[in-house]
Amino acid sequence: MPDFQHVVQSEDELNAILGGEPSELVKNKVRTRLDEYSRAFIASSPFIVLSTSNREGLCDASPKGDEAGFVKVLDDHTLLIPERPGNRLADGYRNVLKNPHVGILFFIPGKRETYRVNGSARIVTDPEVLEMLTAQGKVPKLALAVTVEECYPHCGKAVIRSKLWADQVDAAPEVDVAAMLAAQVNKTGVTRESVQQGLDESYRERLY
Repeated sequence: MPDFQHVVQSEDELNAILGGEPSELVKNKVRTRLDEYSRAFIASSPFIVLSTSNREGLCDASPKGDEAGFVKVLDDHTLLIPERPGNRLADGYRNVLKNPHVGILFFIPGKRETYRVNGSARIVTDPEVLEMLTAQGKVPKLALAVTVEECYPHCGKAVIRSKLWADQVDAAPEVDVAAMLAAQVNKTGVTRESVQQGLDESYRERLY
């Protein structure tokens, strides 16, 4: 392992390097329940990355995908993620058995912004639940039931810098992230238009 000479070891040092605290908009966007905007984003997402870790802190990030909306919103605090056939290593599921905390990142092709959910998960096999998650005539053998603890949209800078969707942006489903942020922050003077203006300026002026 390289012998690095300058290693950040405190939050104060980290904040000084990054330039201080996040904006009020960013700090106020975190929610503990799924609203209509969250549901619309999740319903339009065909691809997620599910992050887990075991009791010792060893991590796993697993891609999961199917037709848009394959992750079901059961209620304002619960998501259902079906298991589709894979390599049967089941690293993420084995982690959940030891440590229920999960992080999920939702992607929509062509959409710059992503949606993040943090929470705790259980592996479930209730027949009526699995029936809801049927695809191509196949009922999954199990599902993850995720209790939402934090949820919020994430800005599109990483997607823009990576040119992940390149020229596909205009083809993205109409999920209005600016309206979502304005509704979730719910403060005087914060409108859909002001949020969109801020996002556009940030993407234009502060990408690097």
